[in-house]
Amino acid sequence: MTPELLQAGAKRRQQHEERKSSGTASGGRSAGFGRPVREGQADFTQGVALYLEDITVSFDGFKALNALTLAINVGELRCIIGPNGAGKTTLMDVITGKTRPDAGSVFFGSTIDLLRMTEPQIAQIGVGRKFQKPTVYEKLTVFENLELALKADRRARATLFSRLTGEQLDRIGQMLALIHLKADVQRTAGLLSHGQKQWLEIGMLLMQDPKLLLLDEPVAGMTDEETERTAELFLSLEGQHSLVVVEHDMKFVDQLTQGRKKVTVLHEGSVLAEGLLADVQDDQKVVEVYLGR
Repeated sequence: MTPELLQAGAKRRQQHEERKSSGTASGGRSAGFGRPVREGQADFTQGVALYLEDITVSFDGFKALNALTLAINVGELRCIIGPNGAGKTTLMDVITGKTRPDAGSVFFGSTIDLLRMTEPQIAQIGVGRKFQKPTVYEKLTVFENLELALKADRRARATLFSRLTGEQLDRIGQMLALIHLKADVQRTAGLLSHGQKQWLEIGMLLMQDPKLLLLDEPVAGMTDEETERTAELFLSLEGQHSLVVVEHDMKFVDQLTQGRKKVTVLHEGSVLAEGLLADVQDDQKVVEVYLGR
């Protein structure tokens, strides 16, 4: 792990712990992401970034999610594992508005009801999603991809006459370093390796400054070196963002959890087990339905 990422991750985790332990005007509750709440913005003062309660989704009589309840704390990095068909992708579809549940509730912070919002609205309030297959603009350069991802007025006239500010250029430069693509800044995205495309898409999501990142099998198809660098990247984001990582690569999950973070196991649309990775791996029910003997 590079010294820069180690320092960044340590600083962000320290800031996250300080926010959790400090008193606030809300009567001693965690200040969450530390911003005053305005109308239409999520309130994180309760310390919870995402809360799903009794979510049920049925497809032609099959329950993809079955009264699922799940909570993700502010600044938390949570890994979700489970066999194929357990409901992991459907869970992400519900959070992002792609699928409407038959029953239950989904709250972003304590004030935003995600079930009342459209997919674009959910993205705009700070929920970013990374799909399994990288989706970047392959004919544009790495720099141009990140430039397009900036939060800005994208109407035709505004785009035509806009110029990047010094602050925006600095932001892109910092992102290039974070996603290990500084040396490839002018390279066409279509020429990047699979892992590099994954990093670029993650960088594009981060340019939107999401509060919650949903990452669906982000290291699928990566080399061992790329997988290790991706773990370093996610650990450096912990505390500043809440991350939900769906993954089958148990070595990668072990790198992310470091023996101290909670893992959630889904099976048949419900939470089968939850706890530290070592405890989950010793759970007889998890062994039988997912990990094998």
